[in-house]
Amino acid sequence: MAEACDSCGDPVGDALARTVRLSVDRSQVDVQRLCPECFADWVNRYDQEMRQRRDEDDDGTIIVD
Repeated sequence: MAEACDSCGDPVGDALARTVRLSVDRSQVDVQRLCPECFADWVNRYDQEMRQRRDEDDDGTIIVD
């Protein structure tokens, strides 16, 4: 029996499932098993959020260590 997608709840087989793991300081915080459609949605949300943050943080200053 196929496990359910953690986002939409639809059954998804191992061959199609994608796993998203969130770790902070090498400690696992969250794991989500997603169907291909929910994974694509997750990637799009992540891309939009990172692009928005990059635009907010970009003040033209270059820092060299």
